[in-house]
Amino acid sequence: MLNDIVHNATVVRQLAEKGAVFVKELADVPAGSNLLFSAHGVPPTAWEQARQRDLNIVDATCPLVEKVHVEARRFAAADCHIILIGERGHDEVTGTVGQAPDRFSVVFDEADVDALDLADESNVAYLTQTTLSVDDSNRVIEALRRRFPHIQAPPSDDICYATQNRQVAVRELAPKADLVLAVGDHNSANSNRLASIAGEMGVSSHLIESAEDIRREWFEGVETVLITSGASAPESLVREVIEFLRAIEPCDVEEFEIVTEDVRFSLPVLLRR
Repeated sequence: MLNDIVHNATVVRQLAEKGAVFVKELADVPAGSNLLFSAHGVPPTAWEQARQRDLNIVDATCPLVEKVHVEARRFAAADCHIILIGERGHDEVTGTVGQAPDRFSVVFDEADVDALDLADESNVAYLTQTTLSVDDSNRVIEALRRRFPHIQAPPSDDICYATQNRQVAVRELAPKADLVLAVGDHNSANSNRLASIAGEMGVSSHLIESAEDIRREWFEGVETVLITSGASAPESLVREVIEFLRAIEPCDVEEFEIVTEDVRFSLPVLLRR
């Protein structure tokens, strides 16, 4: 597997225990091997290198990320300069920029927008990393529209629906809680954002990778705990947190469905065959 399949250490560890080998460079993959591309996607150069090494590719790129790749190629074909709102160095950003490396600038906040120095500001478009905060990305988009009034937008929102739904749920439910626990990896952008949203609303919050990270002193004076999780966190980790809290003292558990999710993705082509 090239890079972590998702940004969750538990998922990566479980796959490694089953025999999966994680690499950072294609040169480390023996010729003729099976190779899985992670959910974050890869640039076209990775595909070319894989073909040269006669690798059997399982493409696990998230369809929502692939949507951004398609948009990047379309804007590049129209000679647009593309401004990608995202975190420099993030696997997804690397894969997206790689679709047209000479056409991209990467910004993360309004200060980055102010610092842009483009040779031609008349043909500009923007795209967004799929796992960003909706509010943060909207602020950057507004800054881009002020700076480039004719900037082109993607046909539809790039932010992952699962990321958006979780952020909406935290905003609605956090005011009803004394403490928010966000289950997710510290390398996961969307997991970090769930904890920070609650904190911005004045509610005590912690990002935890598992029940082992929980500290009992967090619960002093706490009656209601909101548990949420990042998009790549396994359900088993959430259940372990619930059982940990039940072990501290008897408690009622109530599930809330703020948004109904009915999106389904097909298996990668090679697996369907």
